[in-house]
Amino acid sequence: MIIAQSIFLSSPSSFWQFPLLATATEAEYAPIVLTGVLLSLVVVYIASKLGGELSGMMNFPPVLGELIAGVVVGASALHLLVFPENGAIASDSIIISILQFIDTLSPEAVTSIFQSQSEIVSVLAELGVIILLFEIGLESDLRELKQVGYQAAVVACVGVVVPFVAGTVGLMLLFHVPAIPAIFAGAALTATSIGITSKVLSELGHLKSKEGQIIVGAAVIDDVLGIIVLAVVASLAKTGEVDVVNVVYLIVGATVFLLGSILLGNFFNKSFVAIADKLQTRGNLVIPAFSFAFFMAFLGNAIHLEAILGAFAAGLVLDETDKRKELDEQVKPIADILVPIFFVTVGARVDLSVLNPAVAENREGLIIAIFLIVVAIVGKLVTGWSVFGQPGINRSAIGIGMIPRGEVGLVFAGIGSASGALDKPLQAAIIIMVILTTFLAPPLLRWAFKEEKSVKQANLAG
Repeated sequence: MIIAQSIFLSSPSSFWQFPLLATATEAEYAPIVLTGVLLSLVVVYIASKLGGELSGMMNFPPVLGELIAGVVVGASALHLLVFPENGAIASDSIIISILQFIDTLSPEAVTSIFQSQSEIVSVLAELGVIILLFEIGLESDLRELKQVGYQAAVVACVGVVVPFVAGTVGLMLLFHVPAIPAIFAGAALTATSIGITSKVLSELGHLKSKEGQIIVGAAVIDDVLGIIVLAVVASLAKTGEVDVVNVVYLIVGATVFLLGSILLGNFFNKSFVAIADKLQTRGNLVIPAFSFAFFMAFLGNAIHLEAILGAFAAGLVLDETDKRKELDEQVKPIADILVPIFFVTVGARVDLSVLNPAVAENREGLIIAIFLIVVAIVGKLVTGWSVFGQPGINRSAIGIGMIPRGEVGLVFAGIGSASGALDKPLQAAIIIMVILTTFLAPPLLRWAFKEEKSVKQANLAG
């Protein structure tokens, strides 16, 4: 999930808020910005491929390799891919240093170029996750998703309430953290990264399993709940009180949007097929599909939800058409181009220096982080045991599938820091929790499904 910017338009410190390129870069710098973006993409693609291949060779999901590759090329190691919203400056970027070597640039030009290049890469990453969720929607089965809908809702609610309450209360009682910072940290524990989880499920071939459908459905609902929780804690941190009208609007808007998309699916399907059949030129299928996906993503953002929810809903709707298989094959190459940008940038934004115990602030953060990690893992694992009426269901896989926080947790940490709600030790603790839950989930999910297969084989042999 990437939190919709529109919720925080009133705040200049929004974590994912991008200024217009026209105000950030003079026209004369545009070719240099393009050079930086192209070099960044070369780094992204080489890193993602090497990471994915090495991960596959070690029998891990390729997405884990892409995340780790992002860490290597990012703020933690090589500094090839760094971002100003994470505290980096132009001199931290190796790519900017290369651009300076190619052209003589003033300090003002360097800063402007760095910001614009980072913004473009970030926008491409957001497009990547939108296309990923559209692809996941196409691969999901709406009928199966409807059958497990109530189970997914229970899993999502448990996965939000348990870690939020345990994290907030634990921080206040055990570490004497003030109420608002504790609530913000507790809110960061509620998130689930649907992008990372769904990609791993797809790679493992379990996306259409009952467990996979429950996880994906719960992660989508979790996403909606995460937006609402973040809106509440952000307004609480800013004004000390909750904007009830905004919260009610988000709840009603999310419900109407998702249910409306599904209920109108038949109309969209017929219109899509009719248009695709009439078009004769190249792209007659994939262009209308992406037009619909981006329009739904636009609607999601426009009504203060999220672009990825709209893209997922579009995928679910088009999954019901007769042309789904053909469309799925045409979407994959486009996803292969843009989706790696998302995963590599998620890894690149992680700064492992927060794990250094030699820094005094980190020591306090590490102690709190241990508590947050336990709550983050246990708080999601229990969701597997909230599933009822499903004999033989892999509860461990469901719980593990809800664990990764990914880019969502980084958004919480960024907004909390920018609003002044989080001090550095608590912010470091949240980032450590995000790092470990993101990287633990893919191998654990593979283990959970492998164990299930071993148990079934043992039962058959017995």
